[in-house]
Amino acid sequence: MLMPELAGTEHRFVPLSTGVRVHVALAGPADAPVVLALHGWPQHWWVWRRVIPLLADGFRVVAMDLRGLGWSGWPNDGDFTKQRIADDALALLDALGVARANLLGHDWGGLAAIRLALGAPERVRTLLAMGVGHPWVPPPRVAVNAWRLAYQLPLATPLVGPALMRDGRFPRYVLRAAWGGRETWDEAAAELYVASLRRPAQARAGSLLYRHFLARELPAGARGELAGERLAMPARLMMGRRDPLGTAFSEGFERHGDDAALELIDGCGHFVPEERPELVAERARGMFA
Repeated sequence: MLMPELAGTEHRFVPLSTGVRVHVALAGPADAPVVLALHGWPQHWWVWRRVIPLLADGFRVVAMDLRGLGWSGWPNDGDFTKQRIADDALALLDALGVARANLLGHDWGGLAAIRLALGAPERVRTLLAMGVGHPWVPPPRVAVNAWRLAYQLPLATPLVGPALMRDGRFPRYVLRAAWGGRETWDEAAAELYVASLRRPAQARAGSLLYRHFLARELPAGARGELAGERLAMPARLMMGRRDPLGTAFSEGFERHGDDAALELIDGCGHFVPEERPELVAERARGMFA
């Protein structure tokens, strides 16, 4: 599958100490402050295509394909918990010689960014997460809103999940259903995402993202795994009001950081970086400056 082209972007394949060779797209001055961007499902680094040009004049944007997805390789441990993705991100900073970075994260990449900020606060200047619930949602609220996660069950099911990925119709349905408005819809990008997931390894990786979340991470959250942990850096969570996840999984984010806030975006769906790139860049610049 050919790599999509974005003006001013270079590409590298970086072997990490976590046992995976990741693809990264880089843009902006090499000596500028670093912005590490982590995507979610069903996408890859291309989710940032509308944000990168808005930041690359003053920042070094590093967009990483998550393990097993996009053009990144399969991890030696086969672990797709968001903590391991956070470990990859930290290992990437080490490999690139970056002492501290600003974080952008969407969907699963947003949850991984939160975990990186909690686990290695000395390496994170600021955190801007989008389109994802935070890890401190009370179990009763999760239970009441569990129906919102029902779409994850077939994706997480062995054999069924990878088959749905390769078939392409379900990922395309999720993209369309969770997009807030037709005026920002990008058919060409949707086709790129669907085409990537047709590859067996990427299909399996996409399924494991959900399987490991439902089987391991969700129960750990219910047990209060991160209870009492706080974000020490400026942190923001952006959610579209038309996101099918709703606001229940994002409410209360501001209580878990010294400088944390939640922003709800009118008319926006789940895919905030693609639907509202100018707003994302504006908020990022305000935080990163």
